[in-house]
Amino acid sequence: MNQAQINEWKQKLPEFQQKTDAFFAGDLDKGSYKGYSGYFGSYAQKGGTASMLRLRTPAGRLTKERLSAIAKMLRTHEVPRMHFTTCQTIQLHDLKTDALYPLMEEALDNQIIIMGGGGDFPRNTMCAPLSGVEQGEYFDVLPYAEAAAEYALTLIDAEKMPRKLKVAFSNSPANEPHATYRDLGFVANEDGTFDVYSAGGLGGFPKLGVKVADHIEPNQILYYIKAMWLTFRTYGNYENRAKARTRYMQDALGGAENYAAAYNEKLREAYDINEDLTLPEDFAGAGITKTGDGSTVTDPRVIPQKQEGLYTVVYHPIGGQPDKDVFLALCDLIQEIPEAEMRLAPDETAYIINLTGAEAIRVLAATEEDAAHTPFEASVSCIGASTCQVGVRNSQELLRASVEAVRAAEIPANALPKIHISGCPSSCGTHQTSPVGFRGGMKKVDGKPESAFVLNMGGCERQGKESLGRELGAMLDADIPKFLVEVGQTVAASGMDFDSWYADHADTFAAIAQTYID
Repeated sequence: MNQAQINEWKQKLPEFQQKTDAFFAGDLDKGSYKGYSGYFGSYAQKGGTASMLRLRTPAGRLTKERLSAIAKMLRTHEVPRMHFTTCQTIQLHDLKTDALYPLMEEALDNQIIIMGGGGDFPRNTMCAPLSGVEQGEYFDVLPYAEAAAEYALTLIDAEKMPRKLKVAFSNSPANEPHATYRDLGFVANEDGTFDVYSAGGLGGFPKLGVKVADHIEPNQILYYIKAMWLTFRTYGNYENRAKARTRYMQDALGGAENYAAAYNEKLREAYDINEDLTLPEDFAGAGITKTGDGSTVTDPRVIPQKQEGLYTVVYHPIGGQPDKDVFLALCDLIQEIPEAEMRLAPDETAYIINLTGAEAIRVLAATEEDAAHTPFEASVSCIGASTCQVGVRNSQELLRASVEAVRAAEIPANALPKIHISGCPSSCGTHQTSPVGFRGGMKKVDGKPESAFVLNMGGCERQGKESLGRELGAMLDADIPKFLVEVGQTVAASGMDFDSWYADHADTFAAIAQTYID
């Protein structure tokens, strides 16, 4: 990142501090403060007594240098709580101003960008988390995601931006970062090119993306990002915040075909502007050079890499909220291991990559007590209404209650799937494209509104099979753990795993759910 730009951002921090002091003193209203503070990657938490800070981690990549800086910040300022997000960032929570202000400055000093972490700005650029090490991937898209992340920072102060601009890169049809339905997505092809999707997004008025280009050369990606901004600047509804997202342009322009034509018109304009955005030929670099040492490991939390003799360890803390002491110990351990680093995933998982068998065993031991050990325990949850100002229900509390109930019932590991929970309709937990998802809502009982979550079923994120699930109805918070236990028991009795069972018994699943909805 350009140091001059970082210095310019640092010069804005005193004004942020003045505004934040005014907010906590009651001299600035919540709405005004939220609209201002998002530029700095910070929001006030629910209750208005503490703040959160979002650290950009481009492409979800946490190198040794970034981990060392973050660990030092956590220790120095005794950060109470952290969260791995579904946008592959790290959020620091429960911050008082005496910690918040120095954390912001120290992050920038270490080239960990906070600007644009909220508000009407380009968000963290996302990437398939195991790009470069994953067996079966089409090609390593990580260098291109990092270049896109760097370029996106130049648009933070651009005029007429959408309320969010999310860019993602996928290395295979697994489509982990949801590249086919982000504001802009680059999807790898086997021939080393990208297909490009645009104007998608979850939340209110969800839309799958429109394919706007086929088989583009990877060194051209920045022109497509420029075109995305130009398209929204011309056709986006930036005057109505409720519709200030790129996905609304599909209908505003009369459908997907018209949108694609409008986007490609702006792409031609991006090429006509006197600005060379072509990436150099040797841009991607040599990739990973480490090799195995002959040591091996086999464990459900270990994935063999495409590099012979190297492994990845999967670490998913419940709800994406790692124990701080475990995280710090892991950061220290990674410093000792040559070429090891951490990758954050869009499902709140952390992957520790480039490990020999012996090194993987050490990482497994360091994370054992804080890691999910079944697909269900690795379920996804947004931060929830106890923390988020716009949250409706406490998604983290629901997940923990459900995990405890499933453990107590001794449900087999393969009998329940990973579920996705959003505390409100915004879909930060990506419930809309999950096979089983919940979003915060309410249910009337005897004429009175009660805390509930709406069940969503049948979503799919895989490229070529993308679908938005359908809502079945609302369940009371207290009934959801019981519902999940009943489903798990039913699947276990069949002798099948959940995915195999669900493929032929979706109606049975819906029937069980209906008894808790009615």
